[in-house]
Amino acid sequence: MILGTGSNVGKSLIVAGLCRLFADRGLKVRPFKPQNMSNNAAATAHGEIGRAQALQARAARVAPHVDMNPVLLKPESDTGSQIILQGRVAGHLSSGDFTRRGDFLPKVLESFERLSAEADLVLVEGAGSPAETNLRARDIANLGFARAANVPAVLVGDIDRGGVIASLVGSHAVLDEADRAMIRAFAINRFRGDVSLFRDGVTTISRATGWPCLGVVPWFNEAVHLPAEDGLDLSAGAPKRGAVLKVAVPVLPGIANFDDLDPLKQEDKVELVMVRRGTALPGDADLVILPGSKTTMRDLAMLRAEGWDIDIAAHHRRGGHVLGLCGGYQILGRVVRDPLGLEGPPGEADGLGLLDVETVLEQAKTVREVAFSHAASGAEGRAYEIHLGRSEGPDTARAPFRVGERAEGAVSADGRVTGTYLHGVFSSDAVRAACLAQLAGRALNSGLNYEAQVDAVLDRLAAHLGRYLDIEAILALAHARSF
Repeated sequence: MILGTGSNVGKSLIVAGLCRLFADRGLKVRPFKPQNMSNNAAATAHGEIGRAQALQARAARVAPHVDMNPVLLKPESDTGSQIILQGRVAGHLSSGDFTRRGDFLPKVLESFERLSAEADLVLVEGAGSPAETNLRARDIANLGFARAANVPAVLVGDIDRGGVIASLVGSHAVLDEADRAMIRAFAINRFRGDVSLFRDGVTTISRATGWPCLGVVPWFNEAVHLPAEDGLDLSAGAPKRGAVLKVAVPVLPGIANFDDLDPLKQEDKVELVMVRRGTALPGDADLVILPGSKTTMRDLAMLRAEGWDIDIAAHHRRGGHVLGLCGGYQILGRVVRDPLGLEGPPGEADGLGLLDVETVLEQAKTVREVAFSHAASGAEGRAYEIHLGRSEGPDTARAPFRVGERAEGAVSADGRVTGTYLHGVFSSDAVRAACLAQLAGRALNSGLNYEAQVDAVLDRLAAHLGRYLDIEAILALAHARSF
């Protein structure tokens, strides 16, 4: 089990790299995260899981499965989350009701045992920090799981954020003896410069904790080319020399599945600007994208409170294009209705009115992977859907995509506003090229092969970890687990 001294210390990336490394050694490897909290989800054949576990499954060269992330909490507000249990919606959890999380442990262990039965090696990712002793009583994400499943752990600290010695030694100090015993070693991540300069730091940590060090891993610059797990990784964007298209994305509180934007970030000719609250949308944008949202009604209200509705209307009047993805598609319509109160009190709200469609949120949730084609060019790709609701209206007659025989999405009469429930459309090089050419009025001659690039980066990540971590010691820890 790979634990971290805090969130965003690189646990997901290390597990992904190790999955690829051990898979390429011929082992049957499976990733596992007992509990994840993220609105960046992936569709599998049997339901949804965290996007990070889908990437780890890809690294392990296997199809993603709901058992790889049996508990996914999808934040719907500052105080509550939707519960996805083994891929399916299983109710809601308030932040004050954290003791309920322990009720999920039997399902977590059930999924872990199924994965273990088909694997030579299971690599488990923790969540946040195991040193949050206030949450320990009902913990299933870190050492609570490790002890229940008897899985030895490695604690990773992020030196780039500072205080790594205190983080590791402090974690050791606050853990009780039984929890502490589950951690067999530590590692340092994201070092910049000559790793030998931290030799004394390693000695200090080892003397204070009794844990051996499995390595000091330098910063891996190419991590930016891999899908990120959560909103902590959303960068504001920067001017890009040579760009011919500017794409602006307002960052809404419930932003979901934002890795839809990753292929655009990698395009040399596209400048992607993530617009934070308190900032107007840039007036020189060619395209505004409203990304996926876990809380469409709340994000629609926030968009208006921020004045972005006025910015979007002005952008459209200037001849700009607008694209809505999933929740963003719903926001672009005339009205969003929530008669069952799925996102809060029952009610409805006027949308931006840029698409002549109406959306009704419904109890049944659509989660599926699909093959699709781009209506204008015939270019094909693979995508996925994760959404509540159904959108209907005259503009669906001009659907931008087709899924089999089914028309998907909507386009405005002037052709400049598009909505779709499909996630991942830009991951297809042919579809992305067609969409960008349509926007720019000419082919951009991109040399980006997005999917191949992701696999190449995973290969290089595996080599990077193999160079700086004691891989044989990690295998020895796994072999030492008693059943």
